[in-house]
Amino acid sequence: MLELAEWVFLVLIVAQFILGNLGNGFIELVNGSSWFKSKRISLSDFVITILALSRIILLWIIFIDGVLIVFFFHLHVSGTLMRIIDIFWTFVNNLNIWFITCLGVLYCLKIANYSHPIFLWLKWRVSKVVVWMLLSALLLSCVRTMSLINEFKLYFSFSGIDSKGNMTEYFREKRHEYDLMHVLGTLWNLPPLVVCLISYFLLLFSLGKHMRQMEQNGINSRDRGTETHKRAIRIILSFLLFFLFYFISFLIFSFSRFVPQRKMSVMIGEVITMLNPAAHSFILILGNKKLKQSFLAMLPCKSGHLHPGSTESFSP
Repeated sequence: MLELAEWVFLVLIVAQFILGNLGNGFIELVNGSSWFKSKRISLSDFVITILALSRIILLWIIFIDGVLIVFFFHLHVSGTLMRIIDIFWTFVNNLNIWFITCLGVLYCLKIANYSHPIFLWLKWRVSKVVVWMLLSALLLSCVRTMSLINEFKLYFSFSGIDSKGNMTEYFREKRHEYDLMHVLGTLWNLPPLVVCLISYFLLLFSLGKHMRQMEQNGINSRDRGTETHKRAIRIILSFLLFFLFYFISFLIFSFSRFVPQRKMSVMIGEVITMLNPAAHSFILILGNKKLKQSFLAMLPCKSGHLHPGSTESFSP
């Protein structure tokens, strides 16, 4: 018999799973069909498309993991099946984080204005910078996944040990070493987090400075350009919020190994983790002009009565 917390957890992950697949599937459909028709795709649309694809795969992995947590928790904490899920989770999750970082760098270099020589050098080579970042993301994700081999060796070295009797101390020592190695593995996510935060903060400062200059020049706060900049700032702040929540979920996952109520901690971390690929897709839709126009065209309301500038959005 499932407890109340488990029922709430199931409802939340199912709802986020459905919404996330709808949002990311819509991005794939719009950008994919446009790519197929024109045989061309912009760099920003390409990054958003592969980000949406990685999130769809990630949502399926998290959903399967969530089902195991509720109905087969003993398989979630041990066994070959969990090791397989770990491999797919690690690879796709690292790709997803790096794709978000690439999108942040792309937005920053395309939109922000700074006179520093290094920034200008990167801005003039934005396409090459992002392409190399995407290739590096694939390589680093593969390396991170291969690093799990040492964790698995350590796991299987003590998984067959009986935790009772004379081997108890050795079992606990190896188990603690394995948990510590698993926690330290989250440090792989630190570089993309730092790069992404720097990119979005630079972009926020640049947009904020530009807005202040517009206001000092006597431009009305309700001016279309000013409203666009305000909307862009709100979207960037939402990007940062979801990205930070995503990393908080990893901290909860990691330290759940060291708390008594491990199952509850894992469920909380799972819900927060799923929030990013599910909800953030709709922010991407509203922040991209083409995606937003396609989304509004699907709504039953009379889109012809919309304000001409209402579909203007944050897009490089």
